[in-house]
Amino acid sequence: MRDFTTDRSFSFRSICLIMASGNPPMWRQIMKQRKLGNEGPAVSEIALGAMGMSGLYGPSDREENIATVHAALDAGINLIDTGDFYGMGRNEMLLGEALKSRQRDDFLVSVKFGAQRAPDGNWIGYDASPNALKTALSYSLSRLGLDHIDIYRPARLDPMVPIEETVGAIAELIEAGYVRYLGLSEVGPETIRRAAAVHPVTDLQIEYSLMSRGMEEAILPVARELGIGITAYGVLSRGLLSGNWSPERQLDPTDFRAHAPRFQGKNLKRNLELTEQLRAIADEKDSTVAQLAIAWVLSRGEDIVPLVGARRRDRLAEALGGSDLDLDVDTLSRIEASIPEESVAGTRYPEPQMGTLDSER
Repeated sequence: MRDFTTDRSFSFRSICLIMASGNPPMWRQIMKQRKLGNEGPAVSEIALGAMGMSGLYGPSDREENIATVHAALDAGINLIDTGDFYGMGRNEMLLGEALKSRQRDDFLVSVKFGAQRAPDGNWIGYDASPNALKTALSYSLSRLGLDHIDIYRPARLDPMVPIEETVGAIAELIEAGYVRYLGLSEVGPETIRRAAAVHPVTDLQIEYSLMSRGMEEAILPVARELGIGITAYGVLSRGLLSGNWSPERQLDPTDFRAHAPRFQGKNLKRNLELTEQLRAIADEKDSTVAQLAIAWVLSRGEDIVPLVGARRRDRLAEALGGSDLDLDVDTLSRIEASIPEESVAGTRYPEPQMGTLDSER
């Protein structure tokens, strides 16, 4: 058992969460919030990404996952992200069980749709057509046990369906009360503009970390011009920036990272060397490497909300400590100099998947 009274990964906020988790109202006053886009809701400055709880990062403990969701809510996190294809619906059912005892006004759920999977789990295509997304929404509402989804978004751009048709169908669902806000995911500047011309876009979900900064040049300026928030996933680069990854770690075949270029051979060795360069700065700040990486994302703007993919309460407690760090300009410069974007080895997805990302064109 880790000693949270001496372990630096537990901030004051985290210790209170562990010792006094029975007092959610106190925590909701402490957790800072950010507005998600010009037209969107107020959300906690750190959000919870639930993908890893349902298979894509290998086996996980369901009871611990549910306890982690509860701990996140008790800590004041009010935005939880999922996808209807995570575990082929199992992630939504898990969240439905975790959320059923909570007041609906205390949380927002973001759902991605569109990815198609076969019974054996293989990925077999993508469909963001109006009828398909309306059907998908119906199933998501049933699995989650909710009467509306707060933010609904296509997980990727469907090359066979104009974005205007997808957005128009979601706009109809918003008008009918089944969805509150429209989101996008992994799309480029042109697609963002076309979507926003049909209906206001609340946020863009995209991978963003010290190792994945591609959106900064063209995508982020357009989002800011149009008043669109950013929900950043992969803020720890799927574990590479956690400070805990071992090159000897054996990954389950069902774990996405077993096939990701950044986790292979020389690429992995190089990327872990980069992460180690952050450790000295983290030590100076009496923090962990993961907390430093999360704090860096938080520093990039009030319109950016990091999604933390914690599957366990101790990892959640560590992540919360990232919001306690105050990084001055000099420290931020040193952090960025430690991991130059061009020095990261390997793409964030295998090449066939990279080719499907509108955000990478």
